[in-house]
Amino acid sequence: MGSMNRFYPNSFTYFTVLFYGLFFIFPSVIGLGFAFTNWGSENLTNWGAIKFIGIDNFKYLFQDSDFNVSLYNTMLFAIVTTFFKIFLGLLLALGLNQQMITRNFLRAVYYIPAVISVTVVGLLFSAIFSMDGLFNHLLQFIGLNNVAINWLGDKRTAFSIVMSLEVWKWSGFCMMIFLAGLQAISKEYYEASNIDGASRFQQFRHITWPLLMPAITINITLNLIGGFKVFEQVYVLTNGRSGTEVLNTQVYRAFSNGLYGRSSAMGMILFILIAIITLLVITYLKRKEVDY
Repeated sequence: MGSMNRFYPNSFTYFTVLFYGLFFIFPSVIGLGFAFTNWGSENLTNWGAIKFIGIDNFKYLFQDSDFNVSLYNTMLFAIVTTFFKIFLGLLLALGLNQQMITRNFLRAVYYIPAVISVTVVGLLFSAIFSMDGLFNHLLQFIGLNNVAINWLGDKRTAFSIVMSLEVWKWSGFCMMIFLAGLQAISKEYYEASNIDGASRFQQFRHITWPLLMPAITINITLNLIGGFKVFEQVYVLTNGRSGTEVLNTQVYRAFSNGLYGRSSAMGMILFILIAIITLLVITYLKRKEVDY
């Protein structure tokens, strides 16, 4: 019986590793290899026509203005949305960490957007901000007809709305992580600081913020990774039009057009970008963590 108990857990572990390697690591390695080839729809089945072309795909991409715009938009999206999600999530967590009758209800309400499909949220935002949407009807109702525009078709507003969708959807998720961090802080620190006459701001600066750094690290890391991987939000709302093109929509478009080698190169660039920035952020934030 003891040997059987040891066998089954190990078997499941081996199966998981095998499954992960077969369906993630192996395709990823193959994809990285194709990034250095001319693989496309014209030689899809003729493997002999696929040639190694070195870094030609990468040279082409960095000389392509559309790719550079999408790279800039991706970085802007990741940084801006991460900032606002962290800011709003922290405010909500601080407010809902107080004793109040409705706090459990409000926590659930603010977390609901995180469990709704991105496609559903995108369709909701489309219904609000389209030319014939709810927002324009509201503007017309209050007499601001001249202000009503196609918010998702205007380059001045489209990308901001896409980022707003991301912030609205995931701020509640950040809130829950911050709440877990806040509730892990011992109340003895605050009681001692009250005896010393510390203000609320001083308590936040010297107790809450330093001890909340593990939660901040998790939130920033997850949100940056999610921001760099953005696709559905852009695809559903604008399909990459109106100056909202990001790296993953470029990858999708290149792959749809049969440029498999080039799309693999884009994916490799995105992977390297995420890996470098995540490593730098985690290394920096880990140094800020304290243990009183």
